[in-house]
Amino acid sequence: MRRPSPRPEQPGPPFNALAARRLRAGLGMGPEHVAHGMRVSYGLPYVTPDLIIAWERGIASPGNPELTALAGVLWCSPGELIGRPETLREHRIARGMAPEDVARTVGVELRAYLKMEDTDAWRGTDRQSAMLADVLGLALPDFVAVTGREEQLAELLSSAVSTRWQGYVRPVAKVAPLDRRVLENVLQELHQDYQGHMAATLSWGGGSGDSHAQGRDFLDRIVDHFWAAVEKQP
Repeated sequence: MRRPSPRPEQPGPPFNALAARRLRAGLGMGPEHVAHGMRVSYGLPYVTPDLIIAWERGIASPGNPELTALAGVLWCSPGELIGRPETLREHRIARGMAPEDVARTVGVELRAYLKMEDTDAWRGTDRQSAMLADVLGLALPDFVAVTGREEQLAELLSSAVSTRWQGYVRPVAKVAPLDRRVLENVLQELHQDYQGHMAATLSWGGGSGDSHAQGRDFLDRIVDHFWAAVEKQP
């Protein structure tokens, strides 16, 4: 009887090499001690001191099982060993949760949840999305990105700053649920920044070509501008 193919190992999240080195040094451990702990306590016989050093120098990065084992040996959470998580899988790993636990808590069948992780396409309901944000401790910018709404947000913001921003308060609120007053202030600020920037570029004699390039750069980073403006709101 032919055995089913094992699930392929997924790449690990962005690894924070500096944090790993500092945590090891803080415990007074050498690379050989870390490697020994991972071999003996976590059943990873291939881990050597040279591999630990390669991780800490950024030459290589640990996969998911290795990251979990390394965190255990260094007496820290997996989240302390990774950079800023971006995908659904990376946020889950940063919280040290198994996919089964997230799927059960959110109310999604495990196979469906794993598919959403694999494709980076969240398909949960509004209620399940809210539960996902809660269980993974997602800030609003991360929630928008993880649920696949960032591209839609960028399109709405680009239209808002280049036309009449007032008509985009409600559509933006559906993607990024914020207080209406905050959204009005932010959209108005971004609209003024964009329009002022375009007008200034033209007045400097740069011509329409330079104006277009400067405006495109602003729009390319419109989501970053948006969240920065939100953070400044009282």
